Amino acid sequence: MDRFDSLRLFTRIVELGSFTRAAGELGIPRASATHAIKALERRLGVRLLERTTRQVNVTPDGRFYYDCGSHLLYELDEVEASLSHAVREARGVLRLDLRGSIARQLLLAQIDDFCRVHPQVDLVISNGERLADMLRDGVDCLVRAGEPPESSMTAHALAQLPQVTCASPAYLERHAELRGPDDLATHVGIGWLQRQRDGEARLVLGDDEAPREYRLRSRISVSDDESYLLCALRGGGLIQAPRLQVETHLRDGSLVEVLAAFAAPPLRVALLHPATRRLAPAAQAFVDWAIARCAAYRRERRD
Repeated sequence: MDRFDSLRLFTRIVELGSFTRAAGELGIPRASATHAIKALERRLGVRLLERTTRQVNVTPDGRFYYDCGSHLLYELDEVEASLSHAVREARGVLRLDLRGSIARQLLLAQIDDFCRVHPQVDLVISNGERLADMLRDGVDCLVRAGEPPESSMTAHALAQLPQVTCASPAYLERHAELRGPDDLATHVGIGWLQRQRDGEARLVLGDDEAPREYRLRSRISVSDDESYLLCALRGGGLIQAPRLQVETHLRDGSLVEVLAAFAAPPLRVALLHPATRRLAPAAQAFVDWAIARCAAYRRERRD
């Protein structure tokens, strides 16, 4: 196995956390993968991986080698792709993670359009949480609302969704009138374990130039946006959500907007993919489609 093949094997072992899975993906025997990594460690004179019967952990030297090596592999893939004049058709299995109702409303609701344009692509769609798990499981692209996490992911901006602060009529009847942010001290919000790990309820008011965060007492904390909305509908407290998510409830009166004069910053939605892997044609096709789909959505909302 030459140096680049050994490097490619090593990076996939780190990303997948498994000799067996990396060897299977690259089409080589598990024993050959073990021998190749041992030979690589002997040549470098350092320990790259710590193996146990249950898992594979990367050493500090291994992490440094991975960070540098994955960048080299990316550059090599780019050079080879630039020299190829063949048309690369989008085909094969594409693994997506579309967590939350926003991703489903923006993209999944129109996914038949992507399938029609790219009939050779088979989609596997999950709803995960931790980036490390998704990288290990081989997810190609994921969509997330909020600020993109600090990680080895490339982010493409898809949308900035206007947000509203709202509650059910039943909740508002039981609590003091909300005339301004200072009145929030006597109100209750729905906590979000996913956004705030302590489960506190927090609202952000003010534009991007001068946003201010307000902490509210909460009696209910949830970990997904559907539960967040349902608890608000049942009178559990104030929430802050994209207008796209709650506009039907605002129209039928099951939710009422409050503090409308104190605008909340828009919610950013981004598509992410691993920066250390060159996008396959199917993944690139999805990135292009998602960006175009969200641009069309923005035009529809303006018309």
